[in-house]
Parts: sequence; structure tokens; C-alpha cells
Amino acid sequence: MMQSLFPNIPPTVNFVLDGQRVDLLPWELRKLLKWKMSPITPNVIKNCISRSGFRATKKNYDWIGYWGKHMKAQGFKAIREYQKVNHFPGSFQIGRKDRLWRNLSHMQVLHGRKDFNFIPQTFCLPCDLKQLKRVWEDGGNKLKWIIKPPASARGIGIKVIHKWNQIPKKRAVVVQRYLSRPYLINGSKFDLRLYVYVTSYDPLRIYLYDDGLTRFASSKYSSSMKSLSNKYMHLTNYSINKKNTEYQSNTDENICQGHKWGLKPLWGYLRKQGINTNPIWENIKDVIIKTIICSESCINSLIKGNVKRKYSVHELFGFDIMLDENLKPWVIEVNISPSLHSNSQLDLNIKGGMVKDMLNICGFVLPDKSDVTTSGVIEEDSRLHGSNNPLCMDHRLFPSVMPSDERAKHAYYCQRHMDTVVLQTILDVLTPSDVRILAETLDEDSRKGNFQRIFPAASSHKYMTYFEQPKYFNLLLDQWIQKYNRMDARGTSLIMSCFSIDSMCKF
Repeated sequence: MMQSLFPNIPPTVNFVLDGQRVDLLPWELRKLLKWKMSPITPNVIKNCISRSGFRATKKNYDWIGYWGKHMKAQGFKAIREYQKVNHFPGSFQIGRKDRLWRNLSHMQVLHGRKDFNFIPQTFCLPCDLKQLKRVWEDGGNKLKWIIKPPASARGIGIKVIHKWNQIPKKRAVVVQRYLSRPYLINGSKFDLRLYVYVTSYDPLRIYLYDDGLTRFASSKYSSSMKSLSNKYMHLTNYSINKKNTEYQSNTDENICQGHKWGLKPLWGYLRKQGINTNPIWENIKDVIIKTIICSESCINSLIKGNVKRKYSVHELFGFDIMLDENLKPWVIEVNISPSLHSNSQLDLNIKGGMVKDMLNICGFVLPDKSDVTTSGVIEEDSRLHGSNNPLCMDHRLFPSVMPSDERAKHAYYCQRHMDTVVLQTILDVLTPSDVRILAETLDEDSRKGNFQRIFPAASSHKYMTYFEQPKYFNLLLDQWIQKYNRMDARGTSLIMSCFSIDSMCKF
């Protein structure tokens, strides 16, 4: 188990890399480590959880972890309070190409195109056919466009076109302006697959893994219109390029060879070309944060209406980023079920380390054995007095009702969220829910491994204006970080003092 930074908070399950060992729990606790498998649970997940003692189960009530397909929003109502699933209700708002464009174009209207100009101009057919026709006539056949199904993956159904008669007039498709001037390496296009992990939407907490995949097209790039049918030239999906006889594999995540690299070797390659990669990475963080925020309001509403406890939901997103000739990052798409299949040692090393760190951040807490019943009903007595075992979930840390004085504080600061002087007083008197959220955030950060928390962060205050409605806990964490930058020891000591045994009943 991984111990909390704070007293009276139960530890979380420890996940390790291949070849590492964990101490086995006593059988009474180890038998609570149950995982519900799905047909799409990847081996990298299965191997990681088995190293920590998890066993598969087919029952609906005794599992604490699940990794599978996205569900409809109402399906989340069946998730019990000690269970975790790998999606948020409504995350298709950025996972579908049409919804992603609708949400980001809405932000362009609200906040200006300049701040949200990182997705190519897009039209959702058949609804936007007339608008596309007008733009098309202005550009003639000189422009290239890319057609995509709105909800597919792995490059299925994608075409690059330049003739109007190639546009399907009735079928639902996304037509997107083609990035015709990509940054090339060795004459080939490439994109980046980055792993973005969101542990909570209220407060919003976003983590970005420090490694990823650089995926190359397996034929040299040409801007000629005659080459548009060559998928190996214009698409970077591994599932497509692996079929090319010219495709070269790479088994080492530390070197630049073949048609798939690790992210870190890419940065090394660019630095050798005299390029400062730090601004590129900062710009990538910027577009990721804005993309997540654009659907925040909708997802929070669905969480509130369908999830019993926010502890139960988390999600790993696969961001596909392309760099243009000026090294500006463009969001191509967001995957809500990014492939974790490992076809080489390179994949296994990068994805295996990422999954281990992600599951540790996630923070699986053992349920009290009295909670794991076929009825799924948690006794009120358990909520009031907590678990008899300090290693198990304590329901006092997840109160179902917020006291009126706390609700009043939330309303006060949300109404005055534009007043910087007022906001600076939000930390003067910490309520029990304040302490819980701050402790949860600090604990998460202590388990992040090679992930970096990009929101909230020291530089993230500027994003607060992009939220549709102010959220109290976002305001709280923003002020906390401004006062205790990097969540240093002074801030941790302050929260530690709030977790005395005498005050545990409040927290």
C-alpha cells in the first residue's frame, strides 16, 4: 500500500513495474482486490494489476476496478461508491470529432479565435454543407481537405480529397482543412500520441505523461495533388502504416529509428537541430488544457446527475498532436479509449510505465468488507463512524451532504470570483471539505510518478476565465497554488494540522 501524506486517510493500492515486487496484504484484505475484466481490457492493464494481487471476477458487486468501453450516462448510476471505472459520463464531447469541433468552435466565439485556433477548420456534414460550399468556392481546388467519420479510430474511413464531387452529401462525416505544411523529419509526416489523465472534473485536475509516441507516415511526404490517395504518405496511424512493405519497426524507446519513436528521442533530435523544445511543450500543454475545459461544464453536469461519488470515475485520453512547419501544435483528435496494446518493446516500456503511474495516481482504496454486499447498500452507521480497519475506505471522507455553512462559502466566492482581493481570503478559514480536497490533491501529486500535473499549476490561473461557470474548488486550488507554489512543505504542514484525531469526525 502507498501511505497518505496525512493521518487518518487510508492508504492506496501500490502498482509497480514488471520485475518489481510488492508485499502481499493479509488474505482478509487481499481477497478484496477484485477487478472486473472486459473484452477490451489490454494486457498492459492486466499485467499491472496482477502484480499488485488483483484477481478477476465476474460478479457485479465485489470488484473495485474496471477498464472497458464507454457507457451511456445512465449506466454510471449502477457504479457503487467503492468502485472505479475508466471513463467520465459525457467524455465523448471531446472524443467524437464532431463534438470536439462544436465545443472548440463555441469557445472561439466566446473567447476569440486567437486563443482557440489550434484545431483545423472543420465542417460537420450534412448540417454544415452550405457553409463548406462557400469556403470551398473561395479556395477552389487548390485546398486539400480530409474526410473522417465522426466517431471512428485507427484511421478507418479517412480520405484526403480536393474535388467537390468527392464530398458525401448525405452521410454524416467530418470535413476538415488539411494541414498541408506539416513539420517533416527525414521527409516524412509525423504526429504525437500523448497521454492525458484526468482524475477529477470538480475540481479539474489534469496530468500529462512526460513520454509518448512519435508516429511517422511510412512514405515520404509530397504536396502534389496526385499523391492524395496514398494513405501511407498522409496518415500517421500505426494501424495503417504497419501494412506498408516499407514500414520499419523500432523496438528501442531511446533511439530515433524506424517509423515509431518515443517522445523523448524526438525532443533530443529537435535539440540537435538547434530547436528549443521547451516552448513547444508549453504550447502543447496549453492546447490540452483548453481542449479539456471546452467540455467541462457538460461533463460536470452528467457526473452530478449520474455518479454517486466522484471517486468512482477517471479517464485516460489519447491526444493526437501534429506540428506544422512553424512547430505550432494542432489538436487532430482526442481518443477516449487510446490503444494500450503493445506491439513492440518500445510500446511496452512507454505504455507500461505510464499505466503504472496512472493507476497509482488514481488511488484505489480498499472497501470495507461490510460494504461489499450483493445489495450494494452502505449502512448509515458506516458513514458516521467509518471503517474499523484503518487500511479500508472511510466514508467520513466522502460525506453525502454538505453543511449549510459550507454551501454558503461556496456561493459567496463563486459570486465574487472576479474580485481578486476577495479570492485571496478563501484560504483564511478552511472548512472540512476544503481540507479534504486539498489533502486529496496533495496525495495525488505525491503519487504522480512521471506524470506532470498541468492543471491546476503555477501557470494555470489564466485559464480560469474559460470556464462556463466558476467552480468553488477550482478557485480554492488556484489560490492555494498561488500562495503555496509547488505545494511545498508549508502548505502540507498546514493541512496536516487539520487532520488531528480530535477533528477527524469533521473531516
